[in-house]
Amino acid sequence: MCRHLAFLGEPQALGALLVEPAHSLFRQSWAPRRQRYGTVNADGFGVGWYADGDPVPARYRRAGPIWADQSFADLARVVRSGAVLAAVRDATLAGADGEAAAAPFAAGPWLFSHNGAVSGWPDSLAPVATGLAPADLLSLEARCDSALVWALVLERLRRGDEPAQALGDITVEVARAAPASRLNLLLTDGETIAATAWGDTLWYLADPGRSTVVASEPYDDDPRWREVPDRTLLAAGANDILLTPLKEPTA
Repeated sequence: MCRHLAFLGEPQALGALLVEPAHSLFRQSWAPRRQRYGTVNADGFGVGWYADGDPVPARYRRAGPIWADQSFADLARVVRSGAVLAAVRDATLAGADGEAAAAPFAAGPWLFSHNGAVSGWPDSLAPVATGLAPADLLSLEARCDSALVWALVLERLRRGDEPAQALGDITVEVARAAPASRLNLLLTDGETIAATAWGDTLWYLADPGRSTVVASEPYDDDPRWREVPDRTLLAAGANDILLTPLKEPTA
């Protein structure tokens, strides 16, 4: 469910990254090539980006399909950024919370997206959610599985966990509570990218010192794209990418 992408590198127009490539995220909204679950991602979309000198990202999100939004076409043509996270959505429950349920979710310098679904939602995560403060539960941006997973990750970040550690630990914790879940998570602060491959496809394209892209699937046929193995944690900076196997949860 869903397709998402994160980019770090030399500033470029959003359209050059998200619309113009032959198999761009824009095209993946109706014709993904490697999506394992679902066929059309028309239940909303969102883009978050960082401007020079401002650590807090801007967001543009809508409840409808990306191809129907003429305002996004204008935005993508003129907005430039060196750090972007974007997603197109195939909702687990159609119509749930509209725009509020579209990634990226945000807090402070962070942007977050979830490609997948939590099995047995919402009952399966009730034991996990007890670790969150009541204020965090009451302030969930949407009543969907992705919003709760984001709250769990954010709680780890606020207590000082490194981004990759937070994603990896929450992926395993949620998989333990809901074993059939698909948990491809994507997180950036505008300087680093962390991601998990757990149940769906994940790829990366690295040009060391210039750019890094982490995406659900390649947006072109560049032979430098590399697939991330399932059950793997990815941590990327400007010059390196580290892949770490994630352990299957134990009872």
